[in-house]
Amino acid sequence: MQRIFAKTLFKNKVVIVTGGGTGIGMATAKGIVELSGKVVIAGRDKARIDEGVEKIKTHCAEGAEVLGLQCNIRKRGEVSNMLTDTIDKFGRLDGLVNNGGGQFWSPAENISPGGFHAVVDTNLKGSWNCMQEAYHQYMGENGGKIVNIVLMSEMGLAGMSHSAAAREAVKNLSITLGAEWAGNNIQINCVAPGIFPSETAVAAYGEQSKEIFDKSAANVPKKRLGELYEGANLSEGTLSLDLIPQILFNLTDAVQYTTGWKETLDSRTKLVL
Repeated sequence: MQRIFAKTLFKNKVVIVTGGGTGIGMATAKGIVELSGKVVIAGRDKARIDEGVEKIKTHCAEGAEVLGLQCNIRKRGEVSNMLTDTIDKFGRLDGLVNNGGGQFWSPAENISPGGFHAVVDTNLKGSWNCMQEAYHQYMGENGGKIVNIVLMSEMGLAGMSHSAAAREAVKNLSITLGAEWAGNNIQINCVAPGIFPSETAVAAYGEQSKEIFDKSAANVPKKRLGELYEGANLSEGTLSLDLIPQILFNLTDAVQYTTGWKETLDSRTKLVL
């Protein structure tokens, strides 16, 4: 990230990234520490978070730190503890990236009530829990930046009805809270990635992943899918400039008068007929 941002951009800044043990979350955390920031990655799976911490440490610039915390964002008490532990250790909270979530591919008629509830609870309620706790514990008095990772689902998303419903709600929540909390100097914006193959994306799409990726690439003007890392590696290497810089930019002081906005990073796939 030092190719395009000042190497001390996040010096003395503290950012929480949920779902930071894999995929977009881990890549975002790596970008933050490459720019001298302090990052807290959180997730339900302690082993995955611990492994993520070790991987992120290899990207740390001078002054950067990484802390891993186990947290189920569906549970308000655990989210409250995550915020408290972060502020107790670092004394502040400058940014929050709501990347944690989950979904599975399924025709709508085959989704069980429990499956629908679990996805909506994680993707919508989890984001709400983190945003409101961040407000109450620090940002309400000190300001801050919130970035919500959502889907390109405004026209529906066949096979992902549960997640599409939840992510559209998060977009609307970002608009509403962006207006309500603007006076507290809190900016809330959404980033909607196109298809970025990663280990977690492959797991989410299951057996359909290769077919989905191959068909999708043909509809992208650049004739390739987005990359988290340069080259073919899905989880390691030099961070690509396709997605992570946009997330990081929305965590900086350059974003002051923009809130409740959604940015789509898909190489204008929607314009291809």
